[in-house]
Amino acid sequence: MANIKKTKGVIGILTGGGDVPGLNPAIRAVTIRALREGYQVIGLRRGWLGISSIIRDKAADNSEWYQVLTEEVVNKAGRTGGTFLHTSRTRPSSMAKSDVPAHLRETYTAEKNDLTPEVIKNLDYLGIDYLIPIGGDDTLSYGVRLYQEGVKVVAIPKTMDNDVPGTEYCIGFSTCVTRTIQLTHSLRTSAGSHERLLVLEVFGRYAGFTAMLPTMAGAADRCVIPEHKFDMDRLTELLVYDRNKNPSKYSVVLVSEGAMYEGGEMVFQNASTDAYGHAKLGGIGDLVSAELKERSAKFNNGKKLNIITQKLGYMVRGGDPDALDSIVPMAYGNLALDLLLDGVHGRLVVLRNGRYDNMPIDAVTSSKKLVDVSKFYNTERLRPSYKSFEMKPLLIMTSE
Repeated sequence: MANIKKTKGVIGILTGGGDVPGLNPAIRAVTIRALREGYQVIGLRRGWLGISSIIRDKAADNSEWYQVLTEEVVNKAGRTGGTFLHTSRTRPSSMAKSDVPAHLRETYTAEKNDLTPEVIKNLDYLGIDYLIPIGGDDTLSYGVRLYQEGVKVVAIPKTMDNDVPGTEYCIGFSTCVTRTIQLTHSLRTSAGSHERLLVLEVFGRYAGFTAMLPTMAGAADRCVIPEHKFDMDRLTELLVYDRNKNPSKYSVVLVSEGAMYEGGEMVFQNASTDAYGHAKLGGIGDLVSAELKERSAKFNNGKKLNIITQKLGYMVRGGDPDALDSIVPMAYGNLALDLLLDGVHGRLVVLRNGRYDNMPIDAVTSSKKLVDVSKFYNTERLRPSYKSFEMKPLLIMTSE
């Protein structure tokens, strides 16, 4: 076992997948509460890669893969964006031969390797009694695997797309929506000055919440989302109509990166995939822009309209967290500690019906969380649909 002094117990915490604002506040919340309850906290660096890479030898330098957390360390980072523990898109249950840590390559020689036995041994080597992974459905799906193997896991949901099943809210979503609204409004001045159509590509592989909420808030005239294949002619007609009725002669559409038009498929940057088999999306905004320009003459008295196109990308996930992404991570971290202190594990902390709660962790792998098109998206008008807000959750369309 590593030379780590035990107190009441040791809690491991990690962040996986994409960075979002709110991760450091969550790490801080877990650490501060755990230390004051008499526990020690180990930060596992680089997500699942870190705990897969530990060398179980007292003489080995594993500082690249974990660090003991203190109040001083987490207080410095707690108000900032990103994750000071760093992150990766690693799947230990299906690790490519080329990604297997060097000291394990003689043991694991297949093209795809399950390093779960090593992960469990490494957790034991570090003396970790409880594990708190913070991530999206990919990261947390491996948390489910570890729980099934007997590891005491309590998970915290994180993703800008807000698509982890079972919860109304995932860390990072509010800042993403806030930044999308801000950036869209900033770009209006250029669109209006040149009387153009403004096309903004936003995150959202399978779920369109990051396009829907800003549009509902008035940031855009239209949005297209992964849950509904849209008609390109119809989108063009609507945007030309919106432009012509606007005194400043411009209109705005938000395009989810996973959106598809009738007759088309998802647009990928290249053929490579991550550890969970996902190809990197990107480019649908450019494609939509080119099509809009070509088709605009049909709805604009034979004259083509020029387009401004911008991929918001990392601008909505960088920087400090907003108010919600400072408050919710604090609550989620304390909820996770409450469960562990009560001897409860195998749970996912969540927001349901506007209240903090928890549910079985396997909810992460048992369903998909998507925009309910029949309730919330007008497929004719290509924008959010709402009739009454009475008794709806805070973020309207994000309940199960």
